[in-house]
Amino acid sequence: METREALAMVFEQPKAPFVAHQIEFPPLNKGEVLVKTIYTTLCTSDLHTYYGRRISPVPSILGHEIIGQIVHLPPGEVTDYYGHPLRMGDRITWAVYAHHAHCRMTQKGLPQKSEGLYKYGHEVLGTDNTLNGGFATHCHLQQGSTIFKLPPTLSPQEAAPLNCTHATVAGAVRLAGDLQDKTVLVSGAGMLGLSACAMAKEQGAHQVWVSDITETRVRYAQCFGADGWILANQGNDNLKKQTIGKEGIDVIIETSGAPSAVEKGVDLLTIGGTAVLIGSVFSQRNISINAEQIVRKLLTIKGLHNYIPQDLASAINFLQRTHSIYPFKALVGKEFPLQQLKAAFEEGNQGRYYRIGVYPTKPEPFGA
Repeated sequence: METREALAMVFEQPKAPFVAHQIEFPPLNKGEVLVKTIYTTLCTSDLHTYYGRRISPVPSILGHEIIGQIVHLPPGEVTDYYGHPLRMGDRITWAVYAHHAHCRMTQKGLPQKSEGLYKYGHEVLGTDNTLNGGFATHCHLQQGSTIFKLPPTLSPQEAAPLNCTHATVAGAVRLAGDLQDKTVLVSGAGMLGLSACAMAKEQGAHQVWVSDITETRVRYAQCFGADGWILANQGNDNLKKQTIGKEGIDVIIETSGAPSAVEKGVDLLTIGGTAVLIGSVFSQRNISINAEQIVRKLLTIKGLHNYIPQDLASAINFLQRTHSIYPFKALVGKEFPLQQLKAAFEEGNQGRYYRIGVYPTKPEPFGA
């Protein structure tokens, strides 16, 4: 008999054991999809929520770096980002949010700030809002979700972070503009930073530098396209003399979110330089930047929170082209079955790996 229930590991309070819930499949309305979860990776924001470092609704199902397989569709046609019909059995990823296509913010080109935005892995669990996160056997995609079919050549480990890490970085690269023959500094060598190094390199950057407080991380970034590395605790005068030289940095992609890193980065920009901030998503002190410097050097500072659907499309195309060049699969350092979710979070909180993988059932490798 076909199952009509999902298993969800519910987050009820920080640091507490997850509680297993059996949840009936919801009825599907127009434009909605039910997927069987294939694989979910722990994002740093999941760890911050679970360990009480950020506020999130409870009870909830965490997890937003998800890929899945379509198991139920409503009557009528549901299409992907490109307008192609979705079918039972399709392996898919989707934007981390569902948005309203006709609201004011969407019409302004900011769907990620849509009125009534619905974010997977960040919603309260209720009677009418159940399977909304990755740490469950199934996920209920709402109308307004932007859905993409996955290339068959991507492994689950490579594909799961697409709709968070890689899409966000693709958005940062879009905002940065033409990188051809530019000198780029990636600030922070975590998962976002490694992705940014690789994307900048593939966009034709002349040189890609990476900065972090940890030497092992900046050295590892060379596997992802970085030409050189900088320890972030050096003073900027030394950085300019010893590494970057007099020409300075054309583009900074700031992923760490550290106020001091933002300040140092802007100071390193050359005339006409651009800084794109994507890591500053937590409460912090105000930064100090010299306004005269911004004016005289014709600098541009931009911020990106979440991304637009086009960025996820770009990220998928990027990963499809380059997954055999850069070792993204190796960034998932350890895997756990869904029922061992607390152990997965405990391991992730140790910081030994860029990502921890979680699966309801051990996934078979994708492959053409």
